[in-house]
Amino acid sequence: MSEHTVTVQLENKPGALARVSQLFARRGYNIQSLAVGPTERPDISRLTLRVDCSEHSIEQIEKQIHKLVNVLRVTELKPGESVERELALITVGAPADKRAEVIALGDVFNARVADIGRDALTFEIVGRPEELDAFEELVRPHGVRELARTGRIGLKRPGARTARQPASVS
Repeated sequence: MSEHTVTVQLENKPGALARVSQLFARRGYNIQSLAVGPTERPDISRLTLRVDCSEHSIEQIEKQIHKLVNVLRVTELKPGESVERELALITVGAPADKRAEVIALGDVFNARVADIGRDALTFEIVGRPEELDAFEELVRPHGVRELARTGRIGLKRPGARTARQPASVS
């Protein structure tokens, strides 16, 4: 078992996202991360998901996704062949006497202070998921009060291998 990041380009139609996520649920796979949004074309959405399964299983899942209505292209984002990022908002305890120390930790990770309260700071951080994990661990001793992450998004690097796609899609 290993983690796989898959992007699915699909028509921006009602029910398209539900059909893809139901495919995973029916097969007993838990989606660890899911992000969906518009692409460069307003009629096409890009769904990016992260799932833990075997290499054989991911190939079977990709074939099943291709059969779904509204799906145009399925691409597995391989490490080294793709750029992946995630956004997090993290509210950290920061009383006046510790505020400078907490801000300095944010600076190390290029985290931006998005909001300031009397005894807490909310950081906005964008980076590779591993960087967000590291920042979270670093500020945890100060007290993580709230955390929200978008889930991964990613694109194939220019010049990397082409996506597997059905012959009818151009």
